[in-house]
Amino acid sequence: MIDSDGFRANVGIVLINPQGKLFWGRRVGMDAWQFPQGGIRKNELPEKAMYRELREEVGLSPGDVEIMGCTQDWLRYWLPERFIRYDTHPVCIGQKQIWYMLGLLADESHLDLQKSLKPEFDCWRWVDFWYPVSEVVAFKRDVYMEALKQLAPFILPGFQISSRFYR
Repeated sequence: MIDSDGFRANVGIVLINPQGKLFWGRRVGMDAWQFPQGGIRKNELPEKAMYRELREEVGLSPGDVEIMGCTQDWLRYWLPERFIRYDTHPVCIGQKQIWYMLGLLADESHLDLQKSLKPEFDCWRWVDFWYPVSEVVAFKRDVYMEALKQLAPFILPGFQISSRFYR
């Protein structure tokens, strides 16, 4: 679903384990790491899309996680010029995302990257909370920072946004 401004509706998933580490997946065949994310289909609610993407990308079911919170509104990023497909209609210039913080309830052995016919990730690891901000592809960094700032209060008691988190 691409809106009138050219942004594709999408959900992002920050999965946290009981030790406070975040799921970090490597895209199939690439040296690019990211959180699970995926498009919202026409007439699909963001939460339903989140559960679908969770199942497709990491093999987890709704009972394997708890929703701890989500971002207040859409967070947007623009695609680099080289990734824009001007031959498609409507043209997609970026993504707008609602991000969910999910707590892992199940044992990590339930994670299965092969649930989809076309897997997104070929491996994964647990990382520290702020690690993804500096490691994700550059054009997604601001959205990752904003998503984690908004989601941090759900898991970091007393967290307040500090000017050190702004660029």
